Amino acid sequence: MQHARHYTLEQAAAAIPWVIERIETLRLARDGLNDEDARAALAEAGPGNGGGGAGRVVSDAFMSMRTALSELRQMDVVVRDLDRGLVDFPTFREGREVYLCWLEGEDAIRFWHELETGFDGRQPLEDG
Repeated sequence: MQHARHYTLEQAAAAIPWVIERIETLRLARDGLNDEDARAALAEAGPGNGGGGAGRVVSDAFMSMRTALSELRQMDVVVRDLDRGLVDFPTFREGREVYLCWLEGEDAIRFWHELETGFDGRQPLEDG
């Protein structure tokens, strides 16, 4: 087994709002880390005083990202693609470990895939 926690479909569906909050936090943090003005100011001011406001922007973004990633990891939720909002929840299907797969914008979790196949290997939860 790769994961300590496994979700039922109902548990994964209930976790989606919480996951969306962490995805939004990660996106905002990424934007803060990529803020060109903050990075330029930090590079210029860093040797003298740690970067001041720019240093706080980058530091806050880093800490937000670290916290959100840690929370997701603790819950065994796997973010596959931050931009698309692609998320996997470990579960068991027919006695083996697989992932329930959800993509932001989908109204429900309707797919699963093997651990090794990823998004391209998605199969519908309901056969037929």
